[in-house]
Amino acid sequence: MNSVDRFLQQKRIAEALRWMPAGGHVLDVGCADGALFRQAGSRIKSGIGIDPDEPSDWPPGSYEFRQGRFPDALDGADGFDAITMLAVIEHVPSETRKTWFETVTAVLNPGGRLIITVPTPAVDRILDVGIRLHLLHGMDAESHHGFNPRVIPGELSTSGMRLLRASRFEMGLNHLYVYERLS
Repeated sequence: MNSVDRFLQQKRIAEALRWMPAGGHVLDVGCADGALFRQAGSRIKSGIGIDPDEPSDWPPGSYEFRQGRFPDALDGADGFDAITMLAVIEHVPSETRKTWFETVTAVLNPGGRLIITVPTPAVDRILDVGIRLHLLHGMDAESHHGFNPRVIPGELSTSGMRLLRASRFEMGLNHLYVYERLS
């Protein structure tokens, strides 16, 4: 990850934190090096980060790293006040997302929030150019699957979740979806 990737990551995290319940227990799926926990500071009480790659630097505090893939790496953990999937869903094949969203509903507390950011399809072309020019690392851009963010509301419509917010940010290049688990 280079400085441009880090800057874009920080913007996604800042957008997600606006919707994060204060003092909660958070699951960050695709956590990378724990940047969400580092940036959240005292806003988050505790958390678990899941990522396939072990980070070289993990933030201090009540944050546990679990190497692996969601949902397998949960290993029985539940009771989350928020679950974040920031620039992650576009890497997940459609047949897997159904299981993911069912798991989210099972491990998220009633009233808890699922916060998703996902780039628009145009970002794939921008990433291609940025990677070729060595301006971006692109973090697994090749696995975006041509993902269309507009499928998310349909996929979550029957999962016990209520849409609180659907908007765009970063000059319209990213989508934000915030859901609340029904009781």
